[in-house]
Amino acid sequence: MDKLIEILSLEQFENACKEKSVFLFTADWCPDCVFIKPFIGEIVEANKDYTFYMINRDNFIDLCKDLDVLGIPSFVAFDNGEVIGRFVSKLRKSREEIQAFIDTLG
Repeated sequence: MDKLIEILSLEQFENACKEKSVFLFTADWCPDCVFIKPFIGEIVEANKDYTFYMINRDNFIDLCKDLDVLGIPSFVAFDNGEVIGRFVSKLRKSREEIQAFIDTLG
């Protein structure tokens, strides 16, 4: 099964933004982030048009501020360096809600 690629540097993030990518902003301490772990791999597997990345918000606070990611878990999608979609809030997200967001990107 495919999985999320962890972003470890701003340079890696900037390069990933150039492709069709979806970023999951998360944190280890976030209960709503833990909630999506059991099914996020299936979402990644079902949406092969995009590369999925995980960003630990605690390691990239300034990036989160720049992207107005104030709540987690949140998703921001890019294509050719441009934001093509945002699913950003502090609310728990279901498998159906995440897939519906990805469906709007195409």
